[in-house]
Amino acid sequence: MSVASLTDDERIAPEIVAFHAQQAVEKLLKALLVLRQIDFPHTHAIGALLALCEKAGFSDTQDVIEASSLTRYAVAARYPGEDEPVSRQEAREAATLAGRVVAWGLAQIPADVKER
Repeated sequence: MSVASLTDDERIAPEIVAFHAQQAVEKLLKALLVLRQIDFPHTHAIGALLALCEKAGFSDTQDVIEASSLTRYAVAARYPGEDEPVSRQEAREAATLAGRVVAWGLAQIPADVKER
């Protein structure tokens, strides 16, 4: 079941869906950096990780730069009340954006690496 399919489930808080969307993107970007043996800081900042991916030579990072907006969800679910509540629509948009970034990231991985 994909995160996107959970956005309408009233039993799951939108903050949780948005958090997992952010985490999917963060972990994907960190995996791409590991693939290129690039050190990265301990951060949840998607923009900073994308900048490192661009420096590392991954193509078309500008196509997914809007994923930087997901950074706020790294803490929104863990510290309720610290930020504005996440709406169901925001959770849907976060899940959709994460899906696009994951597709982009998977396309960055060479076929021979995928076969391992």
